[in-house]
Amino acid sequence: MSCPSATLTVWASAWLAGAAAPDDVLDALAPWAAAHDVQAADADTGALTALPAPGEPVGSVTFLLAALRRLGGSGSAARLVLPAPGDVRGLPGPGMFSREATAAAEGVLFVDAGIGVVPTTVADGVLRWTVYPVTDPGPPAGYVALSQAETDLRDQVRRSASVLTALGVARHRPGVREEIAAALRARPQSLWPAGMPGRVLRVLQHADEVAAILAAASGDDPGGALSASAATARRDALRPIDAAVRVARRAAVAEAVRVLATSPMV
Repeated sequence: MSCPSATLTVWASAWLAGAAAPDDVLDALAPWAAAHDVQAADADTGALTALPAPGEPVGSVTFLLAALRRLGGSGSAARLVLPAPGDVRGLPGPGMFSREATAAAEGVLFVDAGIGVVPTTVADGVLRWTVYPVTDPGPPAGYVALSQAETDLRDQVRRSASVLTALGVARHRPGVREEIAAALRARPQSLWPAGMPGRVLRVLQHADEVAAILAAASGDDPGGALSASAATARRDALRPIDAAVRVARRAAVAEAVRVLATSPMV
């Protein structure tokens, strides 16, 4: 589940490490959209990457993979970024990539290749990956051990029930728990490489569960019943849980990239 950028981060890393084929990357992205295309952000980036510039026919994800190989070789480190208001950890400095990744709340930074990509829906069933130049990737988000991220996320899972109750979500909408379960079933089911560590998969699954709870809690205000102060209190209460989800996803994907880069399967 997670997000399209997490899928691309892991599978592009697996491909660069010789642990996946290009078709594997395409298959893994398929649950997110029926079609994926690739385009450079501008003519200069198109010249740098040999990817189609705006106004030219779009390319495919295989074009992006080929560009990564040319620009960064087999060691093109991939960094998942999940920016949010007040939290831009992992982003480079100001620029096109940072701006668009913040707007999309996700993106992938290929450090050695000097590019970043951001997915956006451009038509029904079509996801476009726009490629931006990144001359200085900046520091990665602070390191968080996967074991710590898992522990913190489990704490948030336990907290979520009391948070929902305290915020009155269950009272306003009694079937909210069934709604959360249905939302989890309906979301795209991510495919992961065979070499993904079990703890990584567990953390990503827990993050998806908490994200579904957050979506229900954030969107529940029947008829605008909440006062401005109550709505602010709700946002404040949910913000640490949202941050824990992002930290856990980043930590899990970073660990997957590390494992896949050091233990090629083919």
